[in-house]
Amino acid sequence: MSVVTAVTAVTAVAAAGSAAALAHFTASLAFETDCADVHAAYAQGPDAIDFVLLDVRSPAMFAEGHVPGAINLPHGKIVASKLADYPPDTLFVTYCAGPHCNGATRGAIRLAQLGRPVKVMIGGVTGWVDEGFPLATSESV
Repeated sequence: MSVVTAVTAVTAVAAAGSAAALAHFTASLAFETDCADVHAAYAQGPDAIDFVLLDVRSPAMFAEGHVPGAINLPHGKIVASKLADYPPDTLFVTYCAGPHCNGATRGAIRLAQLGRPVKVMIGGVTGWVDEGFPLATSESV
């Protein structure tokens, strides 16, 4: 067996111990969900949906293609009055264009500042399409 002596950008910072890694990755699920889990929830039918999916992109981008069942509420427009019809314990799931976009995080911050439960759907529209799931389109914005 050969001994590796090279240090790469991957190994320059040591990995966390197993206990810390377990705590970190377990906690991440309290903040994130993924496209497959959202799709599976919607596949169970409307009575199974226990969250509100928010597309936080612009109305024009929403019209071009969005996750079926999502509501368009751009992250800059997330204010208490727009959420008044939802009970305080409603879980909101935000998404944007994809991993190259921080709109879902910005929306999640606004929701958290308003005291609302929130998760981010990692991958966004890019992840949804990568999973092979169809997008819905809107004729009008």
